[in-house]
Amino acid sequence: MKYKILCKQVELADSSKDKVIAKVNKLDKFFATDDECKIQISEQKEHMIVEITFMYKGFLIRSEARNRDLLTAVDICLSNIDRQIRKNKTKLARRLRDDALENYSVDLPLAETKEAKDNKEEFKIIKVKKFAAKPMMVEEAILQMNMLGHDFFVFNDPDTMNTNIVYRRKDGNYALIEEE
Repeated sequence: MKYKILCKQVELADSSKDKVIAKVNKLDKFFATDDECKIQISEQKEHMIVEITFMYKGFLIRSEARNRDLLTAVDICLSNIDRQIRKNKTKLARRLRDDALENYSVDLPLAETKEAKDNKEEFKIIKVKKFAAKPMMVEEAILQMNMLGHDFFVFNDPDTMNTNIVYRRKDGNYALIEEE
């Protein structure tokens, strides 16, 4: 497992970093040696904010926790990630094609349009995320959305290569928006 610790607005001693990595090592049983784990630690109003992100067979598994104690926040994150993996492990094996996760990537940038630049003057954009919609089945998109903890997910239909959006409705069900 490859670990990357990013500290924002906080300085951590090497011993604290070692303790965090030792705790995260407990989840190594789920991951291969070439998988990546990004640990982001920041401090805000006497609370430590820990965000742990794993790349698992092309899927992102992420958890965020706040606590006054760093190691307690790490424990909460690890508990959430463990639960996500165990919950979705059977779904991954049961629902997805064997090669469904092989070509999935999340870090490919999209070009910013002129219209988007013009709209920045009207609306304040506080965060920009870049991604590439990958071909996947609706069930895979819902699974990825749930593992990321998001309310919607953009993907391409593998048959038509049209961009689709799946989202969680207020009643707990899912809906699909298809491009014409």
